[in-house]
Amino acid sequence: MPYWLMKSEPDEFSIQDLERLGRSRWDGVRNYQARNFMRQMADGDGFFFYHSSCATPGIAGIGRIASTAYPDPTATDPDSPYFDPRTNGVTNPWSAVDVDFVDCLRSVIALPRLKAEPALVHMALVQKGSRLSVMPVSEDEWHAILAMR
Repeated sequence: MPYWLMKSEPDEFSIQDLERLGRSRWDGVRNYQARNFMRQMADGDGFFFYHSSCATPGIAGIGRIASTAYPDPTATDPDSPYFDPRTNGVTNPWSAVDVDFVDCLRSVIALPRLKAEPALVHMALVQKGSRLSVMPVSEDEWHAILAMR
């Protein structure tokens, strides 16, 4: 089973929001590489929910992909902050997926701790300059992070 890491700013959408909702749409991704990763996702894949741009960036919870990728409706909605004026009813290059809540960690696994873990030395998240909001996680990385909980 493939694994992923997906970043969100907690003041916009947090693991607690996903817990409250149970299921939600993951949308607003406007990077082609991150979008392409979303298009590789399958129903049932696991993902780490990463809180970014906050006091303590890090992994805050676990979710499950609940759908394959589909056209992101926020791209065509002029009232959305993710509106893309280049889209129309025929052309929409952006994708969204549905996600389910699995678990909220007791405490965030902070980025410095992730960077210090030898088993994660090759993980995209800890590489200098890595800013993607969606990225793959290897099976070994997945299990190493689960062991850090």
